[in-house]
Amino acid sequence: MSYATTRKCKRSNFTIAIILSALTLLALFAANLLWGAVEIPLGKVISILTGGEGEPGWRLIVLESRLPQAVTAMFAGMALSAAGLMLQTLFNNPLAGPEVFGINSGAGLGVAIVMLLLNGTLVSGGLSFGGYAAILSGAFIGALAVIAILLLLSMWLRNNIYLLIAGLAVSYLTSSVITLLNYFSTAEGVHSYLIWGMGSFGGVSTAQLPLFATLLIVTLTASLLMVKPLNALLLGDAYAANLGVKTKSARGVLLALTGILTAGVTAFCGPIAFIGLAVPHIARLFLSTNNHIFLLPATILWGGATALLCNILCQLPGSSGLLPLSAVTPIIGAPVILYVVIKRRGISAS
Repeated sequence: MSYATTRKCKRSNFTIAIILSALTLLALFAANLLWGAVEIPLGKVISILTGGEGEPGWRLIVLESRLPQAVTAMFAGMALSAAGLMLQTLFNNPLAGPEVFGINSGAGLGVAIVMLLLNGTLVSGGLSFGGYAAILSGAFIGALAVIAILLLLSMWLRNNIYLLIAGLAVSYLTSSVITLLNYFSTAEGVHSYLIWGMGSFGGVSTAQLPLFATLLIVTLTASLLMVKPLNALLLGDAYAANLGVKTKSARGVLLALTGILTAGVTAFCGPIAFIGLAVPHIARLFLSTNNHIFLLPATILWGGATALLCNILCQLPGSSGLLPLSAVTPIIGAPVILYVVIKRRGISAS
């Protein structure tokens, strides 16, 4: 078989894989609109979404609860998965992810300071933020602060392993400070922080959704433009430099993009583990390729689908309440990571 024929077959298989991924995403998105404690017929949901008539209670549930929650889950999963893939490529480590580098912990520290130390109020530049706005601001500032530290360290630490260790150290340090803040805080403050730490796709209101979606769409688009440097980095810094890629600048841009994606999701939804770590491996298994031209779009689609599936699982108890998101994501993510570890050990041993 000629090279041109082989390439054509690969692109054809990729097209089929993307179509299947997109259909899976759409099916799970529709399921999120239909599934919940209140049973609403499919026809009524379609009518409400298209501006038709419907019971006021059902309209409120679909338009103010289920639709924003589904959109939030989809974009959050896409963002975390793209961030995870870029980090795994950047550090040439299959176990790299947003939570490993302390970005989630940085956001958690920002929220802990607002909730436990500043009594829910954040003052900056003469402006005062209270309640939910203060929590969002604290989470975003904390996550970006960790990214700034990692960017600064990346200028000095040329070795990716050392930067990974530095990220873990930052993560442990922020977790330690959070523990101390919880220890000296009131029971009410600890309870509030615990609820935030469970994670939820239901915290983004209809009014906040445009800001959330715009931030992630712009950053995901910028990430898709980095496929050439990502493919070059797979071959090592020296080879990437020979291809004309400025590795130092590329590392900085990739860290900044992963930081913004993770910070945006964590600020609005709380810390969400395993999606960014596991979904890139699901996409690799599905496509059997490391080419980011194919892998990154597939990872983004599977990330959205995985988050939508997790959101459905959170609602399994129905009228009895919702399961914490932090208890559901490891159910999907942990088996994937275990499989990857066992598979790589088998490859090394053979």
